[in-house]
Amino acid sequence: MSLSTDWFWILSRGAGTAALVLAAATISYGLVMAGRMRRGGGADRRAYHEALALSTLVAIALHGLVLLGDPFLHPDLADVTIPFVSSYKTISTSTGIVAGWMLIAIGLSFYVRDRIGRARYAIIHRLVIVAWALGLVHALLEGTDAGTAWFIATLVVSGAPPVLLLGLRLAGRSLPGPQAGRARATTRPRPAAG
Repeated sequence: MSLSTDWFWILSRGAGTAALVLAAATISYGLVMAGRMRRGGGADRRAYHEALALSTLVAIALHGLVLLGDPFLHPDLADVTIPFVSSYKTISTSTGIVAGWMLIAIGLSFYVRDRIGRARYAIIHRLVIVAWALGLVHALLEGTDAGTAWFIATLVVSGAPPVLLLGLRLAGRSLPGPQAGRARATTRPRPAAG
């Protein structure tokens, strides 16, 4: 491996790994925000979540587009943006492309949520777990570093929080916050009229 000829591949691998880690962080932060675990600062927290999501999208774009200069693969724009076009590991490449487009669509849906309606936006937003899982499949099937200890450790460390938080959310458990206290206060039984 020569750094002078392989830097496109190396940069793409780094951007892909960064995209997985950033997506996991974005999902984790979103799950914390959505649950009763939050405690004030809603606008600031949305800004942090948005910054993480946009960083993920930049890493995804960099991951695919930098490969256009790779001297080994010689992909064209269609190979890195359209599923089932590339002849290189077609299934796993296509899985990554679908995951990337899903994450891009989900991330950008934030900016049109008032137009599409909050209910549709919420449904679209929940698909982020599917997109992230597809990204993991892509990385494990195609990634050059998929079998290395550092890569597996990176996936485990970054993937544990969203998996744990999603499990808690699906189980209906979360840390009590101000929202939970308010809900309990409004559901107290009223004394009978006498």
